[in-house]
Amino acid sequence: MSTVTSNTLDIREIAPRDRHAVIFARFDELPAGESLELINDHDPKPLHGQFQIRSANAFSWDYLETGPNVWRVQIGKKAIASGGSCCSGGGCCG
Repeated sequence: MSTVTSNTLDIREIAPRDRHAVIFARFDELPAGESLELINDHDPKPLHGQFQIRSANAFSWDYLETGPNVWRVQIGKKAIASGGSCCSGGGCCG
């Protein structure tokens, strides 16, 4: 059973074959600019690769704890730039 508390998702007791689907569903529910904390029993590096393919530059990935028994990662959903600019209205362009 997963535990979700204030944007925390503990997937250690979810069957491994179901974990990525649960994580992506939770990520998809996040509003832009928000993040979730993932708690896992191993380095979720393969998940990071899937995020790169699936969500390109629309996410952030920060390790909070790196094992050996518990891995915690903060996964953020980046806000989409407005006004057609890559830098949220041109703040970095001038």
